[in-house]
Amino acid sequence: IVSGDIGVTVYFWKGSVSKMNAKESILNGKAALGIEFGSTRIKAVLIDENCEALAVGSYHWENQLVDGIWTYSLEMIHTGLQACYKDLADKVRAQYDLPLTKLAGIGISAMMHGYMAFDKNDKLLVPFRTWRNTMTAQAAEELTKLLGFNIPQRWSIAHLYQAVLNKEPHVPDISYINTLAGYVHKRLTDRFEVGVGEASGIFPVEGIGYKKEYLELTEKSLAEKGFDHKLKDILPAVRNAGEK
Repeated sequence: IVSGDIGVTVYFWKGSVSKMNAKESILNGKAALGIEFGSTRIKAVLIDENCEALAVGSYHWENQLVDGIWTYSLEMIHTGLQACYKDLADKVRAQYDLPLTKLAGIGISAMMHGYMAFDKNDKLLVPFRTWRNTMTAQAAEELTKLLGFNIPQRWSIAHLYQAVLNKEPHVPDISYINTLAGYVHKRLTDRFEVGVGEASGIFPVEGIGYKKEYLELTEKSLAEKGFDHKLKDILPAVRNAGEK
């Protein structure tokens, strides 16, 4: 037997064992699912306990310019998530001849920042404003000066602050605001919270949570402009990396 033949034999033997392990992970619910909402594609990746990719699904989408706002509708978000997951589940069935019925966990990530404002009945008050919009220059400048900390236009707090500055009609009805990842997480779990990484694009964080000194300064400034909600009630709660 020549070395080339040995190499080919080992390759196929390893591949067979890997597929067996993959099927075991899927059957026993040990595989974890990550879903990311990117600007042009929603991606789903199923991994095993060793972080090896078992299957990948995707769905292509594009943001829309509606009344001067770059946005994705709720229908697009829901349809895209369902189609992406279906593509992944179909790939799992095709590759492993198994249905995908149990998972060790699910993680949601998305384009950071942006602005989704909801009322007390979970109704979206204005179209989702993505990170791509550059309509919060005044708010970003005022907040940066107020806090002594750079607040980019795309951050969620800049969008909220600008809406207050503009006296937008929806502002009095705001019960809470969220990001895209936070919205999907809330729909799946009914929990109003985000990971600390996601939170850092909403409002400045310190340790595990939003920076208290900055919260107080921002709340005072917003109150002077007629918005007297506490930011801890408006912004999603923060969870540390690794927390359920």
